[in-house]
Amino acid sequence: MLKTTVFSLLLPLLYLCPLLAKPIDVFFGTGGRGAEGIYHATFNPDNGKFSPSKLAAAIGSPGFLAHHPDGKKIYAVARWDKQAGAVGYQVLPSGVLKEFTRMACPDEGGAHIAVHPSGKFLLTAQYGGGSVALFPLDSSGKLGEPTVTEHEGGSKVVERRQESPHPHWTGFSPDGKYALVPDLGLDQIVIYKVDASKPAITPHGTGQSVPGGGPRHMRFSTDGKFIYLLNELTLSVTTFAWDAHKGTAKTLSTEPAISEQDKEGETFNSSAEILVHPNGKFVYSSNRGHDSVSVYRANPKSGKLKVVQVQPVRGAFPRNINLSPDATWLLAAGADSNTVAAHRVDPKTGKLTYQRGSIVNVPSPICILFAE
Repeated sequence: MLKTTVFSLLLPLLYLCPLLAKPIDVFFGTGGRGAEGIYHATFNPDNGKFSPSKLAAAIGSPGFLAHHPDGKKIYAVARWDKQAGAVGYQVLPSGVLKEFTRMACPDEGGAHIAVHPSGKFLLTAQYGGGSVALFPLDSSGKLGEPTVTEHEGGSKVVERRQESPHPHWTGFSPDGKYALVPDLGLDQIVIYKVDASKPAITPHGTGQSVPGGGPRHMRFSTDGKFIYLLNELTLSVTTFAWDAHKGTAKTLSTEPAISEQDKEGETFNSSAEILVHPNGKFVYSSNRGHDSVSVYRANPKSGKLKVVQVQPVRGAFPRNINLSPDATWLLAAGADSNTVAAHRVDPKTGKLTYQRGSIVNVPSPICILFAE
């Protein structure tokens, strides 16, 4: 009788007090002095707290990470034994990564990696080699020999940075029919037609960005109508209209990430990463040198962006940012400060607020990937 009474008294409290969220696994790609590979921590979206980071897999310069569509495997661009290429890991419950495949790329190390939604291949962008590599994946996710496609030319607008091609990101259209590769040296998005059955990519067209902009990373709007292209060299975002049927990208508008006044006083300023909030209303980009994140409000009809906040990252040189799975937090990786700081996202305005203590130490973090 006493147990029943106690339970009846506690029951209303269970409804009034929501259950605490389970901490989320998060992995960090690294590249720099002191880093030994891919690191792991957990992040609690209730309070913005991290567990201490620990080495999950020892490997050289695992700069960028990507999920396999099954959510059980991740791939990294990395270096080993004077070689560079892609490495695949199985994600264990403890947060440890178990390597099960690796394959070298003949055209230098990759700057970015993306797995096709079919799970039949992945692409890597070789910034230094000026190429895109297609690695086939078998039914178990193991890597096959890559096919390398060289980019050609150079816009030559910015001396030493645009004399030759520099592919910087790989990704796919929402329907998976096209691969898109922003090329910093060409001032273009290079568009490929995808044949997942072979698998293969074939040149299809280009999207022209602003002269001297230096395209780095890009994202599609949530409705798939627009592309938001981050220009590294001019610290701006160019919006394109995307025609899914033709596979074409038409330039619409460009929005500066920070003002010319904000750029003054820094010897090096450049944009690094761009994100789109799942509600489609907000876009975020990181500014290295200025050490900030620009928050944009997106016009759903025109795709035009407007900066509504420039938030300090509480770290140095934010090469990568990412949103938590529920998009209530934005994490910013300070590559030079060896830190990752969490900022709470206002769901109505998209603006960011740093919560003191929401920070974790990671050696030279340059990629943030939440477990699926």
